[in-house]
Amino acid sequence: MNPAADLLDSRQRLALRIAISAWIVLFIFCLLWELWLAPIRPGGSWLALKALPLLLPIRGVLRGDTKSFQWALLLVLAYVLEGAVRVFEPAPYGTMAWLELLIVTVFFVAAIVYLRPFKRAAKARAAAQR
Repeated sequence: MNPAADLLDSRQRLALRIAISAWIVLFIFCLLWELWLAPIRPGGSWLALKALPLLLPIRGVLRGDTKSFQWALLLVLAYVLEGAVRVFEPAPYGTMAWLELLIVTVFFVAAIVYLRPFKRAAKARAAAQR
């Protein structure tokens, strides 16, 4: 976890757990979607590789690193875009896209709740140095 984990309040700890869980669920969901649940081609497709970028910040996300979370928030926007585009496809693809959007939204909100106090503290430190 984050070195400052002792300083986290219960709301931040819960948000961190939810964000980590949502990140892992998103990775697994992307693989399942394109390999077994609703692949574009029977037997799976190369679109399963879309899950690989989720592994890039995984170490920092699991530790609660604020920089990794900020980077993950930018990365997850690509999955929002994919879900928003694919939601208009016929079932089961549209349903899978709605689930992807739900998972991404859970991660996004939890990550913001987790990061907000760090941002406020950084602004306070910057203001104190002036």
